[in-house]
Amino acid sequence: MAERVAFVTGAASGIGFATAQFLLSEGWRVALADRDGAALDKVLGTLAAGPRALALPLDITDEAAVAKAVARTETELGGLDGVLNSAGIAADVPALDTKIDLFRRILDINVTGTFIVAQAAARIMQRRGGGAIVNMASVSGLRGSKGRSAYGASKGAIVTLTQVLANDLARYSIRVNAVAPGPIETPMVKAMHVEADRELWHRYLPMKRYGTPLEVAKAIAFLLDGEKSSFITGEILAVDGGFRGAGVIAD
Repeated sequence: MAERVAFVTGAASGIGFATAQFLLSEGWRVALADRDGAALDKVLGTLAAGPRALALPLDITDEAAVAKAVARTETELGGLDGVLNSAGIAADVPALDTKIDLFRRILDINVTGTFIVAQAAARIMQRRGGGAIVNMASVSGLRGSKGRSAYGASKGAIVTLTQVLANDLARYSIRVNAVAPGPIETPMVKAMHVEADRELWHRYLPMKRYGTPLEVAKAIAFLLDGEKSSFITGEILAVDGGFRGAGVIAD
């Protein structure tokens, strides 16, 4: 069986890097795309994957650059079977203090960037006979959390975008799903969550802990696998320690 090929954005850190690393361990070839080229070079050295990994500095809001990056992935790695849209930014700002420029920037990167990558990849997958795309939603796109007017709106848009893409692309044997992580120990979360934030999350999480990037990566790998998840599309899989399904929490 030929090695499968994945294109991962936001691959220099956090869930994106954990997913790229896990897919490589599972035998995939992986293109790692990230806006931070220096960070990409650094993490690529830790993977020791040789020609099975390709580093692609990339601004996902640049349509022409994205088209070139996914085309290069197909040419240099031999295909395009799976995509993870992990690149994104976040902010925890009360609604009345949220600047419009920040709101627009978060939606442009998180939503428009996700669509640009998904569309470019789907055009290649359509020609090749199918594939799988996983988008990065969040529990903040499923529930109204404080300080998340921009970020929550962007992730709610990802939820609907995922379902529409799943509908539009199913005829081409392209499955589209999303993961909705809860609090995960990523560099972005560590920078945003002060101790009071952590106490709040622990109060409302049945599992009483933050998740790891690898735990999310394994869920993503399942959704990308055309054999293990072949009849799953349009699904939003919460990887959240029970947050979305919780009611009154037992001590």
